Amino acid sequence: MSQQQTAQQKSAEAPAPYLRADAFPVPYRDPVWDGPTDPVLVADHLKGEWVLFYTQRRATAPGLTGVEWVHGTGIGIARSSDGGTTWRYQGTVEGLIPPGTELPATLWAPDVVRIGDRWIMYLTVLGGRRTDWTGTAEIVEFASHDLETWDYLGRINLDSPRVIDAAVARCGDGRYRLWYKDETRGSNTCSAVSDTPDDPSAWQPEGIAIPGRPHEGPKVFRLGGWYWMIVDEWRGQAIYRSPDATGNWVRQEHFGGLILTAPESVDGRAVVGRHADVVPFADGTAGETSDGGTQRALLVYFTHPYWGGEDIDTMAPDPRTRLSHVRAAVLEVRGGSLVCTEH
Repeated sequence: MSQQQTAQQKSAEAPAPYLRADAFPVPYRDPVWDGPTDPVLVADHLKGEWVLFYTQRRATAPGLTGVEWVHGTGIGIARSSDGGTTWRYQGTVEGLIPPGTELPATLWAPDVVRIGDRWIMYLTVLGGRRTDWTGTAEIVEFASHDLETWDYLGRINLDSPRVIDAAVARCGDGRYRLWYKDETRGSNTCSAVSDTPDDPSAWQPEGIAIPGRPHEGPKVFRLGGWYWMIVDEWRGQAIYRSPDATGNWVRQEHFGGLILTAPESVDGRAVVGRHADVVPFADGTAGETSDGGTQRALLVYFTHPYWGGEDIDTMAPDPRTRLSHVRAAVLEVRGGSLVCTEH
């Protein structure tokens, strides 16, 4: 076995780096464009650090019209070696533009999942830099052994020209599922299933998983013996629960099924928490259920601190409204409900 293979095997067996419940005590701001969104938090077992990937919106770029500022975006990356207290900006991830993509490419909302001895990234890609919401959007896969160098695996055929916001998890039936927003199906969450999630051609679409009110940014995780899904309804995060994540998602009734409805405020109006990631705590202080399931987790999300609107197209011309930052809160299962404790 080579030294690289040995290191990979050890990283697969190593525990996750320590993650603080009070991570992000100061909201994270992107030092280039001041517009970090769609955060995903990943444990780097090789370096004992936490890695933050995010969509690097061009919030402060001059001379842009329409929604051009959310296009032409790269994937920003920052690292923390102190459990999430402080973050070091590392630039943007290179090598994430699939062959044949119209340039300048638009990259959105990565999800990064540890599968076997590799990390797999599921990434939304659009060709070109647009001023409106047109154009084909697809989800593609990349693989990495170190969270730095990424190899293109291919695109996922989800039978739709406009799919974004991938989230992947292993379900109670032992199979992997991919959840995503399909903008041609009412902007609802759809799912696909696979036994080999690192093979883009192996995903089989299953249809709509969460119908009804339009939403985006699904995230699925296991906590307190249940599988949970949160989705961004642009008025807070909606909560659903399932025994095995294969389907049968039921909306939580507690507080109308919403969390992060007002973690901040501006001019007396609520600022909601948007597109989030969830990382269950693995340390001994997190608390365990009788069946060994973790019952506390870190919820990482973003807000627009100077804007309280729901629809991005209603933003005021004030350039501050485009600014965003990344924050965190603690999730906990209490009495069968998922509740949120904000910092």
